[in-house]
Amino acid sequence: MDSSRLWTKDFIIVSGINFLINLVFYLLIVIIGEYTVDQFHASTSQAGLVTGIFIIGSLIGRLFTGRFIEQIGRRRTLFIGLVFFIVTTMLYLISTNLGLMLTTRLLHGIAAGIVGTATGTVAAQIIPAPRKAEGIGYFSMSTTLATAVGPFIGLYMTQHTTFHAIFIFSVILGIISFVTSLFVYVPAVTVTSKQPEKMEGFNLSNFIEPKAIPIAVITLVISFCYSSVLSFIKFYANEINLVSAASFFFLIYSIAVLLSRPFTGRLMDTRGANYIMYPGFFILAGGMLLLSSVSTGLMLLVSGALIGLGFGNMQSSTQAIAVKLTPAHRMGLATSTFFIALDAGLGFGPYILGFIIPVMGYRSLYVILGLVVLVSTVLYYFLHGKKERGIRANLNTAA
Repeated sequence: MDSSRLWTKDFIIVSGINFLINLVFYLLIVIIGEYTVDQFHASTSQAGLVTGIFIIGSLIGRLFTGRFIEQIGRRRTLFIGLVFFIVTTMLYLISTNLGLMLTTRLLHGIAAGIVGTATGTVAAQIIPAPRKAEGIGYFSMSTTLATAVGPFIGLYMTQHTTFHAIFIFSVILGIISFVTSLFVYVPAVTVTSKQPEKMEGFNLSNFIEPKAIPIAVITLVISFCYSSVLSFIKFYANEINLVSAASFFFLIYSIAVLLSRPFTGRLMDTRGANYIMYPGFFILAGGMLLLSSVSTGLMLLVSGALIGLGFGNMQSSTQAIAVKLTPAHRMGLATSTFFIALDAGLGFGPYILGFIIPVMGYRSLYVILGLVVLVSTVLYYFLHGKKERGIRANLNTAA
């Protein structure tokens, strides 16, 4: 068997599971606020809480999964997470008041965090070492596809069916994910007798991978900046009268990521992360600055393509860096640490930026965040960039 083969049965199944779980997340996130208002007569702020509490649950799920995944077992953790995901998705069908809906969203987020950490860890494990960045790039494309397809399906179904049917559809997707997971083979991880002992006790290093923290800081900053696009692009489009073009924004974003990912992943494996990260900072900053000054639909879509090329490829690259820096038996912690930073930036960013927008407006916000991305280039240099050559040399020696 070719040990450098990437597209194995297991890799395809794990990527498919990740796609379906994220598909459920993204199709629900665009409709759950409206459902909460219609069903429970909730206020706008209450609907926002129902939408956002999922992220808090995901952070909790990732934090504890990273801690215990090696003790439970990666394959078993995936099974447990998927069963929990199915059960919590079913709870939407019996959530008859706002309190129950908040609880359901929190538990559903925890389940998604467990599954997401498990799939990310398993994928990183089964990807051949020489193709790690390329493989993680392809794996994260499953999330990119979900961000494009999920909202489309959610909005389409709200126009042609009931919320009850949407929840049942989500349960079916969860069941499909569980059934396919039964066919995944996850090789055992070789550990020394001292390694499990180091994971005992209540230490911060048992929940967060220290070696992944520097690149997680970068992930937090860029995802915080990107959250302004993810959450406010429709409001901004309404303000500048480009609603029609904005409906294609994330489609163009996804196409840019899908077309570039095969090349950027290979480039990172052969030349190193700096060849992706430094251009990524400038491309993302350029996209944000262009977004701040758009006056036509074409300019808006071009900014979407630039932001996709920048953030989309930096996201997969930072995940690959986190995994490559970490010993095999702590890969789950590294994956969890990365996603905690990503979710924190995407989840808390809109809340914080929501206080700034009334003061300065969207255009000024995107200018400032574009400059923040540029300044982050310096931060990346000190946290990881200047060490990249030495890290690659050590990894090649170890291999």
